[in-house]
Amino acid sequence: MNYEVIYGKNQSVYTDFLALPCKLYQKNDLTQDYDTEYKLLSENHILSKYFKCTPFVVIDKNAQIPVARCMLTYYPEDDVAYFGFFESVDDQKIVDLLLDTISEKAKKDGKVKLEGPVDASFWIKYRLKMNLFDKIPYTGEPYNKDYYYQLLTNYGFIVQNHYTSNIYPVIDAGYHNQKFQKRYEQFRDNGYEIKSPDKKNYQSIMEKVYELIMDLYSDFPAFKYIEKDDFMKLFSSYKYILDFDMVKIAFYKEKIVGFFISVPNYKNLPYKLNVRNFFKILQIKHRPDEYVMLYVGVDRKHVGLGNAMSNIITMELKKKQVPSIGALVRDGKITQSYASELIRDRYEYVLLEKKL
Repeated sequence: MNYEVIYGKNQSVYTDFLALPCKLYQKNDLTQDYDTEYKLLSENHILSKYFKCTPFVVIDKNAQIPVARCMLTYYPEDDVAYFGFFESVDDQKIVDLLLDTISEKAKKDGKVKLEGPVDASFWIKYRLKMNLFDKIPYTGEPYNKDYYYQLLTNYGFIVQNHYTSNIYPVIDAGYHNQKFQKRYEQFRDNGYEIKSPDKKNYQSIMEKVYELIMDLYSDFPAFKYIEKDDFMKLFSSYKYILDFDMVKIAFYKEKIVGFFISVPNYKNLPYKLNVRNFFKILQIKHRPDEYVMLYVGVDRKHVGLGNAMSNIITMELKKKQVPSIGALVRDGKITQSYASELIRDRYEYVLLEKKL
Protein backbone atom coordinates (compact mmCIF):
# COMPACT_ATOMS: atom_id res chain seq x y z
CA MET A 1 0.00 0.00 0.00
CA ASN A 2 1.51 3.30 -1.09
CA TYR A 3 0.18 5.27 1.85
CA GLU A 4 1.58 6.06 5.26
CA VAL A 5 0.23 7.74 8.38
CA ILE A 6 2.28 10.49 9.97
CA TYR A 7 1.29 12.15 13.23
CA GLY A 8 2.42 14.13 16.23
CA LYS A 9 4.21 17.42 16.79
CA ASN A 10 5.91 17.84 13.47
CA GLN A 11 5.90 20.79 11.06
CA SER A 12 5.45 18.47 8.09
CA VAL A 13 2.33 17.00 9.73
CA TYR A 14 0.98 20.50 10.45
CA THR A 15 1.55 21.66 6.85
CA ASP A 16 -0.19 18.66 5.30
CA PHE A 17 -3.00 18.75 7.87
CA LEU A 18 -3.79 22.37 7.05
CA ALA A 19 -3.46 21.89 3.29
CA LEU A 20 -5.93 19.03 2.73
CA PRO A 21 -9.34 20.83 2.92
CA CYS A 22 -8.47 23.15 0.03
CA LYS A 23 -7.83 20.07 -2.12
CA LEU A 24 -11.25 18.57 -1.36
CA TYR A 25 -13.68 21.51 -1.41
CA GLN A 26 -14.73 24.20 -3.83
CA LYS A 27 -14.56 27.86 -2.84
CA ASN A 28 -18.24 28.12 -1.84
CA ASP A 29 -18.29 25.07 0.42
CA LEU A 30 -14.90 25.40 2.11
CA THR A 31 -15.60 25.97 5.81
CA GLN A 32 -12.08 25.48 7.11
CA ASP A 33 -11.19 27.94 9.87
CA TYR A 34 -7.47 27.99 9.14
CA ASP A 35 -6.61 30.27 12.06
CA THR A 36 -8.37 28.03 14.60
CA GLU A 37 -6.71 24.89 13.24
CA TYR A 38 -3.27 26.53 13.28
CA LYS A 39 -3.72 27.67 16.89
CA LEU A 40 -4.85 24.20 17.95
CA LEU A 41 -1.87 22.57 16.29
CA SER A 42 0.52 25.00 17.97
CA GLU A 43 -1.36 24.71 21.31
CA ASN A 44 -2.09 28.44 21.34
CA HIS A 45 -5.87 28.32 21.13
CA ILE A 46 -7.98 29.86 23.92
CA LEU A 47 -9.19 26.36 24.82
CA SER A 48 -5.90 24.48 24.42
CA LYS A 49 -5.39 24.28 28.19
CA TYR A 50 -8.41 21.96 28.50
CA PHE A 51 -7.22 19.13 26.24
CA LYS A 52 -4.38 17.53 24.30
CA CYS A 53 -4.60 17.21 20.52
CA THR A 54 -2.69 14.95 18.14
CA PRO A 55 -2.97 15.51 14.37
CA PHE A 56 -2.83 12.54 11.97
CA VAL A 57 -2.32 12.70 8.21
CA VAL A 58 -2.33 9.97 5.55
CA ILE A 59 0.22 10.67 2.82
CA ASP A 60 0.20 9.29 -0.70
CA LYS A 61 3.87 8.29 -0.90
CA ASN A 62 3.92 8.33 -4.70
CA ALA A 63 2.47 11.81 -5.15
CA GLN A 64 3.70 13.11 -1.78
CA ILE A 65 0.35 14.72 -1.00
CA PRO A 66 -2.10 14.40 1.93
CA VAL A 67 -5.20 12.31 1.22
CA ALA A 68 -6.81 12.03 4.67
CA ARG A 69 -6.52 13.62 8.08
CA CYS A 70 -7.92 13.58 11.59
CA MET A 71 -7.26 15.12 14.99
CA LEU A 72 -7.44 13.03 18.16
CA THR A 73 -8.35 14.94 21.32
CA TYR A 74 -8.00 13.79 24.93
CA TYR A 75 -9.49 15.39 28.02
CA PRO A 76 -7.68 14.40 31.24
CA GLU A 77 -10.90 13.48 33.07
CA ASP A 78 -12.42 11.49 30.18
CA ASP A 79 -11.87 7.93 28.93
CA VAL A 80 -13.33 8.88 25.54
CA ALA A 81 -11.07 9.86 22.63
CA TYR A 82 -12.65 12.50 20.40
CA PHE A 83 -11.85 12.47 16.69
CA GLY A 84 -12.41 15.58 14.63
CA PHE A 85 -11.30 17.68 11.66
CA PHE A 86 -11.84 14.48 9.69
CA GLU A 87 -11.29 14.82 5.95
CA SER A 88 -10.52 12.23 3.30
CA VAL A 89 -10.70 11.29 -0.33
CA ASP A 90 -13.39 8.71 -1.08
CA ASP A 91 -11.32 5.58 -0.45
CA GLN A 92 -12.24 3.07 2.26
CA LYS A 93 -8.74 1.59 2.47
CA ILE A 94 -7.23 4.99 3.19
CA VAL A 95 -9.84 5.75 5.85
CA ASP A 96 -9.37 2.32 7.44
CA LEU A 97 -5.62 2.93 7.63
CA LEU A 98 -6.17 6.30 9.31
CA LEU A 99 -8.78 5.03 11.76
CA ASP A 100 -6.79 1.89 12.59
CA THR A 101 -3.89 4.12 13.54
CA ILE A 102 -5.88 6.47 15.76
CA SER A 103 -7.79 3.55 17.31
CA GLU A 104 -4.59 1.75 18.23
CA LYS A 105 -3.13 4.88 19.78
CA ALA A 106 -6.30 5.72 21.71
CA LYS A 107 -6.60 2.18 23.04
CA LYS A 108 -2.94 2.13 24.04
CA ASP A 109 -3.52 5.41 25.90
CA GLY A 110 -6.35 3.91 27.94
CA LYS A 111 -9.33 5.26 26.03
CA VAL A 112 -12.38 3.01 25.67
CA LYS A 113 -14.33 4.73 22.90
CA LEU A 114 -13.97 7.00 19.89
CA GLU A 115 -16.58 9.74 19.56
CA GLY A 116 -17.03 12.36 16.89
CA PRO A 117 -16.69 14.23 14.74
CA VAL A 118 -15.71 16.67 17.50
CA ASP A 119 -13.26 19.31 16.32
CA ALA A 120 -11.28 19.34 19.57
CA SER A 121 -14.14 20.92 21.52
CA PHE A 122 -17.91 21.21 21.80
CA TRP A 123 -17.25 24.96 21.66
CA ILE A 124 -15.52 24.85 18.27
CA LYS A 125 -17.57 22.52 16.08
CA TYR A 126 -18.97 19.00 16.14
CA ARG A 127 -21.37 16.62 14.33
CA LEU A 128 -21.45 15.12 10.82
CA LYS A 129 -23.70 16.50 8.07
CA MET A 130 -25.96 13.92 6.42
CA ASN A 131 -28.08 15.55 3.70
CA LEU A 132 -28.85 18.59 1.52
CA PHE A 133 -25.34 18.82 0.15
CA ASP A 134 -26.63 20.84 -2.78
CA LYS A 135 -27.02 23.85 -0.48
CA ILE A 136 -24.15 26.23 0.33
CA PRO A 137 -23.10 25.80 4.00
CA TYR A 138 -24.75 28.27 6.35
CA THR A 139 -22.83 30.09 9.09
CA GLY A 140 -21.97 27.72 11.93
CA GLU A 141 -22.92 24.57 10.03
CA PRO A 142 -20.78 21.45 10.42
CA TYR A 143 -19.95 20.68 6.81
CA ASN A 144 -18.30 17.68 5.17
CA LYS A 145 -18.25 15.57 2.01
CA ASP A 146 -21.39 13.55 1.34
CA TYR A 147 -19.57 10.20 1.43
CA TYR A 148 -18.10 10.55 4.95
CA TYR A 149 -21.01 8.88 6.74
CA GLN A 150 -20.65 5.75 4.60
CA LEU A 151 -16.88 5.60 5.11
CA LEU A 152 -17.21 5.93 8.89
CA THR A 153 -20.09 3.49 9.34
CA ASN A 154 -18.28 0.97 7.11
CA TYR A 155 -15.48 1.14 9.68
CA GLY A 156 -17.89 0.33 12.50
CA PHE A 157 -19.08 3.68 13.82
CA ILE A 158 -22.71 3.86 14.92
CA VAL A 159 -25.00 6.84 15.50
CA GLN A 160 -24.94 8.10 19.08
CA ASN A 161 -27.14 11.18 18.59
CA HIS A 162 -29.17 12.75 15.78
CA TYR A 163 -29.73 16.47 15.16
CA THR A 164 -31.74 18.60 12.76
CA SER A 165 -31.77 22.18 11.50
CA ASN A 166 -35.22 23.37 10.45
CA ILE A 167 -35.55 25.43 7.27
CA TYR A 168 -38.24 28.10 7.53
CA PRO A 169 -39.59 30.18 4.61
CA VAL A 170 -40.41 33.87 4.62
CA ILE A 171 -43.28 34.15 7.12
CA ASP A 172 -46.49 35.41 5.61
CA ALA A 173 -47.73 38.71 7.03
CA GLY A 174 -50.99 37.02 8.00
CA TYR A 175 -49.36 34.16 9.91
CA HIS A 176 -50.33 33.87 13.56
CA ASN A 177 -49.22 31.26 16.07
CA GLN A 178 -51.86 31.22 18.77
CA LYS A 179 -49.77 29.13 21.18
CA PHE A 180 -46.76 31.46 20.92
CA GLN A 181 -48.96 34.55 21.32
CA LYS A 182 -50.78 33.15 24.36
CA ARG A 183 -47.51 32.22 26.07
CA TYR A 184 -46.06 35.64 25.36
CA GLU A 185 -49.07 37.39 26.86
CA GLN A 186 -48.96 35.15 29.95
CA PHE A 187 -45.31 35.89 30.64
CA ARG A 188 -45.65 39.59 29.84
CA ASP A 189 -48.58 39.90 32.23
CA ASN A 190 -46.57 38.13 34.93
CA GLY A 191 -43.75 40.68 34.82
CA TYR A 192 -41.38 39.16 32.26
CA GLU A 193 -39.64 41.40 29.72
CA ILE A 194 -38.22 40.13 26.42
CA LYS A 195 -36.07 42.58 24.49
CA SER A 196 -32.98 43.03 22.36
CA PRO A 197 -29.84 44.09 24.24
CA ASP A 198 -27.86 47.22 23.41
CA LYS A 199 -24.53 46.53 21.78
CA LYS A 200 -22.81 48.48 24.59
CA ASN A 201 -24.21 45.94 27.08
CA TYR A 202 -22.96 42.91 25.14
CA GLN A 203 -20.23 42.06 27.68
CA SER A 204 -22.45 42.06 30.76
CA ILE A 205 -25.31 40.27 28.95
CA MET A 206 -23.05 37.49 27.67
CA GLU A 207 -21.59 36.96 31.15
CA LYS A 208 -25.11 36.17 32.37
CA VAL A 209 -25.84 34.06 29.29
CA TYR A 210 -22.67 32.09 30.09
CA GLU A 211 -24.11 31.06 33.44
CA LEU A 212 -27.31 29.82 31.81
CA ILE A 213 -25.48 27.96 29.05
CA MET A 214 -23.19 26.15 31.49
CA ASP A 215 -26.29 24.81 33.24
CA LEU A 216 -28.62 24.19 30.31
CA TYR A 217 -26.06 22.60 27.96
CA SER A 218 -24.30 20.49 30.58
CA ASP A 219 -26.08 17.28 29.54
CA PHE A 220 -25.30 17.70 25.85
CA PRO A 221 -23.04 15.03 24.27
CA ALA A 222 -19.38 16.14 24.13
CA PHE A 223 -20.11 19.16 26.37
CA LYS A 224 -17.16 20.34 28.45
CA TYR A 225 -17.14 23.11 31.04
CA ILE A 226 -15.02 26.16 30.28
CA GLU A 227 -14.25 29.16 32.47
CA LYS A 228 -16.13 32.42 32.03
CA ASP A 229 -13.08 34.37 30.80
CA ASP A 230 -12.46 31.78 28.08
CA PHE A 231 -16.12 31.79 27.06
CA MET A 232 -16.06 35.58 26.75
CA LYS A 233 -12.89 35.54 24.64
CA LEU A 234 -14.33 32.81 22.42
CA PHE A 235 -17.53 34.76 21.75
CA SER A 236 -16.08 38.28 21.79
CA SER A 237 -16.19 38.63 18.01
CA TYR A 238 -19.92 37.86 17.88
CA LYS A 239 -20.82 41.43 18.80
CA TYR A 240 -19.48 42.51 15.41
CA ILE A 241 -21.57 40.08 13.38
CA LEU A 242 -24.83 40.01 15.36
CA ASP A 243 -27.94 41.79 14.20
CA PHE A 244 -29.19 42.78 17.66
CA ASP A 245 -32.80 42.92 16.42
CA MET A 246 -32.56 39.15 16.22
CA VAL A 247 -31.01 38.66 19.65
CA LYS A 248 -33.58 38.45 22.44
CA ILE A 249 -32.97 38.31 26.19
CA ALA A 250 -35.72 37.45 28.69
CA PHE A 251 -35.67 39.19 32.09
CA TYR A 252 -37.64 38.37 35.23
CA LYS A 253 -37.16 40.59 38.28
CA GLU A 254 -34.06 42.03 36.55
CA LYS A 255 -32.52 38.55 36.23
CA ILE A 256 -31.73 37.01 32.83
CA VAL A 257 -33.78 33.82 32.48
CA GLY A 258 -33.66 33.16 28.73
CA PHE A 259 -31.80 33.96 25.51
CA PHE A 260 -32.32 33.61 21.77
CA ILE A 261 -29.26 34.33 19.63
CA SER A 262 -29.41 34.55 15.83
CA VAL A 263 -26.91 35.72 13.24
CA PRO A 264 -27.34 36.74 9.61
CA ASN A 265 -26.34 33.92 7.30
CA TYR A 266 -22.84 34.93 6.21
CA LYS A 267 -22.28 31.46 4.72
CA ASN A 268 -18.53 30.70 4.95
CA LEU A 269 -17.29 34.31 4.94
CA PRO A 270 -16.36 34.39 8.67
CA TYR A 271 -13.85 31.57 8.04
CA LYS A 272 -12.07 33.53 5.31
CA LEU A 273 -11.54 36.96 6.82
CA ASN A 274 -9.82 39.49 4.60
CA VAL A 275 -10.58 43.09 3.66
CA ARG A 276 -12.90 42.14 0.80
CA ASN A 277 -14.87 39.62 2.86
CA PHE A 278 -15.03 42.01 5.80
CA PHE A 279 -16.96 44.48 3.69
CA LYS A 280 -19.20 41.70 2.39
CA ILE A 281 -19.98 40.77 6.00
CA LEU A 282 -20.90 44.37 6.77
CA GLN A 283 -23.22 44.46 3.77
CA ILE A 284 -24.95 41.23 4.81
CA LYS A 285 -25.22 42.38 8.42
CA HIS A 286 -27.17 45.47 7.40
CA ARG A 287 -29.35 43.66 4.87
CA PRO A 288 -29.46 39.88 5.56
CA ASP A 289 -31.26 37.57 3.16
CA GLU A 290 -31.50 34.80 5.79
CA TYR A 291 -30.98 34.29 9.53
CA VAL A 292 -29.45 31.38 11.42
CA MET A 293 -30.92 30.83 14.88
CA LEU A 294 -27.91 29.39 16.66
CA TYR A 295 -28.53 29.39 20.41
CA VAL A 296 -31.66 29.28 22.54
CA GLY A 297 -32.01 28.56 26.22
CA VAL A 298 -34.44 29.10 29.08
CA ASP A 299 -33.90 28.75 32.81
CA ARG A 300 -35.40 25.40 33.84
CA LYS A 301 -37.68 27.11 36.37
CA HIS A 302 -39.47 29.13 33.67
CA VAL A 303 -41.28 26.46 31.65
CA GLY A 304 -42.99 27.78 28.51
CA LEU A 305 -40.83 30.88 28.19
CA GLY A 306 -39.24 29.48 25.03
CA ASN A 307 -42.59 29.75 23.23
CA ALA A 308 -42.98 33.33 24.41
CA MET A 309 -39.52 34.21 23.06
CA SER A 310 -40.29 32.44 19.79
CA ASN A 311 -43.30 34.71 19.41
CA ILE A 312 -41.04 37.77 19.49
CA ILE A 313 -38.60 36.22 17.01
CA THR A 314 -41.49 35.28 14.72
CA MET A 315 -42.69 38.88 14.76
CA GLU A 316 -39.20 40.12 13.84
CA LEU A 317 -38.95 37.65 10.95
CA LYS A 318 -42.36 38.68 9.67
CA LYS A 319 -41.25 42.31 9.73
CA LYS A 320 -37.94 41.60 7.99
CA GLN A 321 -39.50 39.23 5.42
CA VAL A 322 -36.53 36.88 5.20
CA PRO A 323 -36.28 33.10 5.68
CA SER A 324 -34.44 31.45 8.56
CA ILE A 325 -32.76 28.28 9.81
CA GLY A 326 -33.34 26.90 13.30
CA ALA A 327 -29.93 25.33 13.71
CA LEU A 328 -28.61 22.10 15.18
CA VAL A 329 -31.24 20.86 17.62
CA ARG A 330 -30.83 17.42 19.19
CA ASP A 331 -33.68 14.94 18.81
CA GLY A 332 -36.10 15.15 21.72
CA LYS A 333 -35.60 18.85 22.45
CA ILE A 334 -38.79 20.90 22.34
CA THR A 335 -37.18 23.55 20.13
CA GLN A 336 -37.00 20.96 17.34
CA SER A 337 -40.75 21.27 16.79
CA TYR A 338 -41.17 25.05 17.14
CA ALA A 339 -43.59 26.33 14.46
CA SER A 340 -43.58 22.87 12.88
CA GLU A 341 -46.31 23.90 10.45
CA LEU A 342 -43.84 26.31 8.81
CA ILE A 343 -40.93 23.88 8.37
CA ARG A 344 -40.25 23.30 4.67
CA ASP A 345 -37.22 21.00 4.99
CA ARG A 346 -34.64 19.74 7.48
CA TYR A 347 -30.89 19.40 7.49
CA GLU A 348 -29.72 16.29 9.35
CA TYR A 349 -26.57 15.64 11.39
CA VAL A 350 -25.22 12.86 13.59
CA LEU A 351 -22.66 12.28 16.30
CA LEU A 352 -20.95 8.89 15.96
CA GLU A 353 -19.21 6.51 18.35
CA LYS A 354 -17.20 3.29 18.24
CA LYS A 355 -16.03 1.16 21.14
CA LEU A 356 -12.34 0.31 21.17
